[in-house]
Amino acid sequence: MTTTVPAVAGHERGTRAYRRLGAAMWCAGLATFVLVYCVQALLPTLAAEFEVSSSVASLALSATTGTLALAIVPLSAVAESWGRTRVMTAALAASAVLGVLAPLAPTFGALVAVRALQGVTLAALPALAMAHVTREVAPRWLGGAVGLLIAGNTIGGLSGRLVAGAVADVAGWRVALAVIGGLSLLCTVAFRMLLPPALAPAPPRVRLRELGRPLRAQLADPGLRCLFGIAFLLMGAFVTVYNYLGFRLLAPPFGLPAALVGLVFLGYLAGTWASTGAGRLGDRWGRRRVLWAAVLVAVAGAWVTLPDLLATVLAGLLVVTVGFFAAHSVASSWVGRRASVLPAGSPAVASSLYLFAYYLGSSVGGATGGVAYDHGGWPAVVVYVTVLLAGALALSLVLRRVSPPAGTSAQTHFRGTTAAAKQGGGSPGRAQPLSRRERS
Repeated sequence: MTTTVPAVAGHERGTRAYRRLGAAMWCAGLATFVLVYCVQALLPTLAAEFEVSSSVASLALSATTGTLALAIVPLSAVAESWGRTRVMTAALAASAVLGVLAPLAPTFGALVAVRALQGVTLAALPALAMAHVTREVAPRWLGGAVGLLIAGNTIGGLSGRLVAGAVADVAGWRVALAVIGGLSLLCTVAFRMLLPPALAPAPPRVRLRELGRPLRAQLADPGLRCLFGIAFLLMGAFVTVYNYLGFRLLAPPFGLPAALVGLVFLGYLAGTWASTGAGRLGDRWGRRRVLWAAVLVAVAGAWVTLPDLLATVLAGLLVVTVGFFAAHSVASSWVGRRASVLPAGSPAVASSLYLFAYYLGSSVGGATGGVAYDHGGWPAVVVYVTVLLAGALALSLVLRRVSPPAGTSAQTHFRGTTAAAKQGGGSPGRAQPLSRRERS
């Protein structure tokens, strides 16, 4: 039995508005992640400068992702009714100003406090950006559009780490953070100039006390709960690898100079390719297939990093990066799509819950990974990462048994909308029955 999927207006791929939206979201992702993750390359420097352990130094990152996680659900739900464009611009500008102030912190505690405030100012942005793309892009191109957003996140994370590491090696960590703050200001201006006028109207104004019903609606869905858990576990594993690999490469037997260690973040370029490619593969071949395969790739990459050979460490890092960004791209686009067809579903609330789990995984998982590294070195990190990824793999396999939301066909839910129908040879508005292979 087939189900007709109603047409939803949105920007089509190849149009000028689609390109402007993609470029604006790319700038937003760049500005956000250049600020959030710039300190990751500076963790060994901060540990030496303030005479703290690697796990304590990681608080410079965990403070930002932790407060972001705590504030993201209430702020993004309430802020959407204030106007997505206005709120995203204000969030980027405020966080960039704090980025310029961060180098003035006199103590490590003060730096952590400024970084925590940045997490609050950025909290509304990621979920609103994801919800904005979901509402503004034609559903059949949603996977690729979300992939572009995540690609901007990838380049932002890469740029922040590389620029901060290179500048700190020459002029110190304070100048490095000042440069990052200036770069984020430029990205904010570009974002506002490129973003096309919104097609979808702002939803009705929401009060905090009214969040209970939409939150319960999202959390009651078993598919969304699995996706939220996957976000937490994936990000905890991924941030652990990048947080503490620098400490490993600076120490014997590698003993690499800090300038070269910073170049390991070039591995993020693999994430740019993986995020866009996985989003399109998910639209075409099925999200669940691509998701569990991507998690397996990340597990394999973690074990490749285990030998004390630089070539295998770097190869494994690339494999982990590809697996993580492929899985994240598929899971994040799936959240918005599933929530949009749920009774009382809200893509903005669902996206904010996904990102709550995502950044909580970065904060809690990354800090706990530091304890593993302090006590057992890199082998303990690999075991810890494997446990987290095994949990994500288990949840991705559970998704195979989760029924699509009421009112949608299995093929529409697992493979996409019009693009999937075309792939199956049907009409643009009608989904095709699932084959035996797809049902499995």
